[in-house]
Amino acid sequence: MAKKQKTAFVCSECGADYPRWAGQCTACGEWNTVKEVKLGSVGRREHKAGYAGAHSEVQLLSEVNLAQAERISTGLAEFDRVLGGGIVKGSVVLIGGAPGAGKSTILLQAIANIALRQAAVLYVSGEESLQQIAERAHRLGLKTEGIKMLAETSVQQICSVIEQEKPEVVIIDSIQVMYTLDSDSAPGSVSQVRESASYLTQYAKRHNVSIFMVGHVTKDQSLAGPMTLSHIVDAQVVLSSTDDARFRVLRSDKNRFGSVGELGFFAMESSGLKEVKNPSAMFLSRADKAAPGSVVTVLWEGTRPLLVEIQALVTESQYGNPRRLAVGLDQNRLAMLLAVLSRHGGIFTGNDEIYTNVVGGIKVSETSSDLAIMVGVVSSLKDRVIPYDAVFFGEVGLNGEIRPVANGHARLNEAAKHGFKRAVIPKANKPKHAVSGLDISAVANIQDALDVLADLYQ
Repeated sequence: MAKKQKTAFVCSECGADYPRWAGQCTACGEWNTVKEVKLGSVGRREHKAGYAGAHSEVQLLSEVNLAQAERISTGLAEFDRVLGGGIVKGSVVLIGGAPGAGKSTILLQAIANIALRQAAVLYVSGEESLQQIAERAHRLGLKTEGIKMLAETSVQQICSVIEQEKPEVVIIDSIQVMYTLDSDSAPGSVSQVRESASYLTQYAKRHNVSIFMVGHVTKDQSLAGPMTLSHIVDAQVVLSSTDDARFRVLRSDKNRFGSVGELGFFAMESSGLKEVKNPSAMFLSRADKAAPGSVVTVLWEGTRPLLVEIQALVTESQYGNPRRLAVGLDQNRLAMLLAVLSRHGGIFTGNDEIYTNVVGGIKVSETSSDLAIMVGVVSSLKDRVIPYDAVFFGEVGLNGEIRPVANGHARLNEAAKHGFKRAVIPKANKPKHAVSGLDISAVANIQDALDVLADLYQ
């Protein structure tokens, strides 16, 4: 019986699919990006083992082997931190980032370090020529004797070479240009990316090979391709630059073997990406003269504290429609904090324009910065300077209470390590024992925090 050809209409920008052609993609808003793609033949197909590479068997949960997965160090401590302690054997990691972020550079550095330990590695390039990669490695000053290279885009051919060479770590640069003979669509299409990633993942699980797949990003900096790609892989990390183009931030968005949200910090230099051992110092390069609205808080990113500066600017509205702008912060949470400040703190800002910014390009996703944001707004409104040696953290509730945050003692130790002398924290986070060199003020509500703030003004 003849097999039926199945097609779909897919947006080339974001990967959204539609039952029929449309002029505009409703998902990303782009025009003339919805294309017809072939998904391959529809017929009876043998279902092989799943992504884990083994046929399913019923087993008692209590009898499952709890042995720790063996890990391979990349030689970059910050990279290992984001991966949860190193590369897990047989795992598949998707690394994304904007063009020029340094994805290929950091992976080339990593496999060069692995090769120095006499481990077999393979770098598969589907975009750059081998000469270009060799020139980059020479420019970075890497020892390349143990790095094996392959220029190929067919996943079947790649897996055949892996079978012969038997490397421990394989780099696929990039998954968007790979293709599989099982799909009739063009390389880069949604179905090709999905089938290629699926094929490589199954091979990695069956043969205990660690694979890194480089992924492209769309205009909104999200990973291109089908959402299935994120579900298939074991870990997904994104390399991005901060406001200062010299620095790069590696963030874990998904990790089956470690913490989600873990951050790694690097500095881009002529010799490649160098680890930043003390990221808090990187984000605390403050002006020589203290200014109103500038306040320091302690975030918790992954498994470690991070000191960052939050700035607030309150100015009189000139057009009768005050703006609220938050850069690096949740816009809706800023509006909520201003309402709580008005209701429970007696400070009305409805007629003022308010701008807030997290210095260094960090995106704040947790609520521990609530107290610092509120303090910065009050400081700018009253035009009073907060001392350089003061740090604030705590979540603010709708009733004006200051709620505790996780890992309070570790945050205080980080602040003391960087020379801070005073800390304003939630009452429930007050440590039982004093923190060396740190004068701690524990507050229960907004009014308590405003009273302490009045004593701190310079």
